[in-house]
Amino acid sequence: MQTIDFFTPIVDDPYTFGQIAAANALSDVYAMGAKPLTALNIICFPVNCQPLEIMEAILRGGYDKVIEAGAVIVGGHSIEDNEPKYGLSVTGLVEIKKLVTGSNAKPGDILILTKPLGTGIIATAIKGDMITEKDAEDVISGMATLNSSASEVMLEVGVSSCTDITGFSLLGHLYEMLLSSGVSAEIEHKKVFLYPAVKEMAAMGMIPGGAYRNLDYMRPHLDWQGIPEEKDDAMIILADPQTSGGLLVAIPEEKGEQYLNALERRGCTGSIIGSITDAAPSANIVIL
Repeated sequence: MQTIDFFTPIVDDPYTFGQIAAANALSDVYAMGAKPLTALNIICFPVNCQPLEIMEAILRGGYDKVIEAGAVIVGGHSIEDNEPKYGLSVTGLVEIKKLVTGSNAKPGDILILTKPLGTGIIATAIKGDMITEKDAEDVISGMATLNSSASEVMLEVGVSSCTDITGFSLLGHLYEMLLSSGVSAEIEHKKVFLYPAVKEMAAMGMIPGGAYRNLDYMRPHLDWQGIPEEKDDAMIILADPQTSGGLLVAIPEEKGEQYLNALERRGCTGSIIGSITDAAPSANIVIL
């Protein structure tokens, strides 16, 4: 399998940006249960107004993350551009019988999320100098963390379906899974774990434009049954576009604890945030 992803910097440090961009690009491979084999660099850089040492640091960050994933960089392509952009085209390998797709979720499955939400909101707060260094470090570390362990555990335990959570948000990527699987879902919004300070930053208006676009797209497919006064804040967080987010796994309920325990043994997080239900005639996602 092959995938590609690249984007503009969301942090100031070029090496860290390279790591995050690489981890994000590798996530599509991990979501399908595949192992990354090779990667190609894709970089845009303003060579006339920025020192090449910055580009070198970006590439070094990506290289180190690819090596951590057990893959190799085999080349790439660069162009001059006014705004830096970086990412990878990744080739992965998976046995067909072990391939995990986003189109096999079944009624009765539970939904497990493997990373907190809120990277888009926190990145906006970082750009606005509105967040503490400690809270920013937690999010940056999370974005630079590979989904490799969560993917390996997924194959060991056996799951129905999986998707990684990136720019289309938790709601958007879940909706894709539901639509292709012919099912619906219930989400308990208070069980969706968040990075530190996400609620505070959202309340201060540190919300990326992509969150509003995601929510506008998803509104016809949502049935909000949560506490009314929490509706707006909770919905915008669930629609927050993620960078290098976690995996969202649909797994038979009887395997849920086994999956969570295996994640914990590997030092990973995991939270049951809802369940798969039979297809509904109206809303695809009920938010409790």
